[in-house]
Amino acid sequence: MIGQLTGTLCDKNPPTITVDCGGVGYELQVPMGTFYNLPALGHKVVLLTHFLVREDAQILYGFGSAAERAAFRELIKIAGVGPRTALSVLSGMGVADLAQAVTLQEVGRLMKVPGIGKKTAERLLLELKGKIGADIGASAGAVDAAQADILQALLALGYSDKEAAASLKALPTDVGVSEGIKLALRALAK
Repeated sequence: MIGQLTGTLCDKNPPTITVDCGGVGYELQVPMGTFYNLPALGHKVVLLTHFLVREDAQILYGFGSAAERAAFRELIKIAGVGPRTALSVLSGMGVADLAQAVTLQEVGRLMKVPGIGKKTAERLLLELKGKIGADIGASAGAVDAAQADILQALLALGYSDKEAAASLKALPTDVGVSEGIKLALRALAK
C-alpha cells in the first residue's frame, strides 16, 4: 500500500525514525544499515517501505535500498522469522554479508546475529539458498569453492569476517586451499 516515503526526518531513535510527509509524521522501523546512512534531523529523506498489517498493529518498515527491502521481504516469508528477526539480521549483517553467508552456507556468520541460534541459522540458509545469494551474491563478489574453504579455515582460527575477507582479496584466483591458507596467514601476520 505504501511503497515509498519522501519527507523531512523529524526524529531518530534506533531502530525507529519519524518522517514528516506533508504534515503527517510516519513512524518507521529501520535496519541499522539504513539508520546509519540517514541525514541529520530536518533534512529530506527518501525511503522505500514495507507496510505490515497485523491483527494488533500496523507497522511501517523503511529501507535505504531496494536490495535491503527485497532481503527483508524474503526473510519474513520464512516460517518462524518475523519482521523483528528480519530487522535484526539486516542490522547485524547487511545485505551483502547476508548474501555471501547464504552463497557460502555459513551458519556461524548468521549465529553471530543476536537472537539467531543454530537451528534458525540453518533454516535461514536453507530457505534463502537461490533467492538472496544467487542474485545479490554475484554482485557482492561470490567466491569459488577453494576460497570458501580458505575463508572457513580463517574464521575457525578466530579471525574476523573483515580480516578473512581482506586476506582473500590478496590471494591469486587459482590458489589451492592449503597454499591459500598459508598465504592468507602470512598476510594476516603482517
